[in-house]
Amino acid sequence: MNDFLNLGQDPKNSRVVVAMSGGVDSSVAAALCKEAGYDVIGVTMQLYDQGDMAKKKGACCAGQDIYDARRVAEQLDFPHYVLDYESLFKQSVIDDFADSYVNGYTPIPCVRCNQTVKFRDLLKTAKDLEADAMVTGHYVKRRVGSDGAELHAAEDESRDQSYFLFTTTQNQLDFLRFPLGDIPKTETRAHARRLGLSIADKPDSQDICFVPNGKYADVVAKLRPGALDPGHIVDHQGNVLGRHQGIIHFTIGQRRGLGISANEPLYVVNINADKKEVTVGPKTMLAKAEIELENINWLGPTEKPGKIYDCDVKIRSTHQPLPAQISLQGENKAKVKLAMPEYGIAPGQACVFYLHGRVLGGGWIVRVKD
Repeated sequence: MNDFLNLGQDPKNSRVVVAMSGGVDSSVAAALCKEAGYDVIGVTMQLYDQGDMAKKKGACCAGQDIYDARRVAEQLDFPHYVLDYESLFKQSVIDDFADSYVNGYTPIPCVRCNQTVKFRDLLKTAKDLEADAMVTGHYVKRRVGSDGAELHAAEDESRDQSYFLFTTTQNQLDFLRFPLGDIPKTETRAHARRLGLSIADKPDSQDICFVPNGKYADVVAKLRPGALDPGHIVDHQGNVLGRHQGIIHFTIGQRRGLGISANEPLYVVNINADKKEVTVGPKTMLAKAEIELENINWLGPTEKPGKIYDCDVKIRSTHQPLPAQISLQGENKAKVKLAMPEYGIAPGQACVFYLHGRVLGGGWIVRVKD
């Protein structure tokens, strides 16, 4: 019995639903499950209007991707369904994305998508299909510890996606499986070639899937016309240095494209959505050591409000983990004290906690302090 998903039963008696985006990773995850003898059902989500996105290269769940996922399913002889989640995706991800920028935050739509559409709505569909597990092509590891399933960073640090999955709940983690977490991307592509999959050399998805050509401001402006209201660019003393054409064009830590001249490099250090005001200053003003978080999702040992945890944190998906102390508060809040100040911490981003590679949880950044 090759129960490599650790379902505790013969694969021939186990049904798994595989979330297939049409890319290499999810296709190989489905193929490995099929090869191991599981009863596989492939499911692809249609998330947005296919008109503008159907030919976009490097997207996720675009028209070509749906076709590719279907073709893999046909080749490997397992059923495949396309589910229309366009309305849910707009409400849960796109609208939140637009509102965040209008309010001066820097959102992470991939986390929201995993939190809502994929691991809430799609997971429910998998259970409705009487699956024993839902499988994805994410590069993360699921381990079973003394207190149940745990989420760990992937073996291949360059591909690790655990930052984007910090909102996964314990109940969801019990049902999810990630067969690619222990292998590098090169091995994934090798499996694709070995199995003769047509998508073996397909490029990875990049950028935000619903943003054509990476121009996120155009998407926000279309959804929220007021986001292009002009305002002032000021220094930290309130002196007006120039005008801008909408706060959605700025993020904390930004240096390029400010449209002002100065004797020293200036960076965006604050965005006041109410005043439609962008504050700039020297890089030293970006150094912050304290972070306040809300909407904490905790995956570590039994939560103890007020307890201080020494661990590492990531404040960007591409950043190296930073040593810090985390103090859990009531009402799903937490305070993070970094061992050393960090630059460019942006409200709206996530702060994810790690201990020896295990994801203890994380939360959404709402405030930063010196």
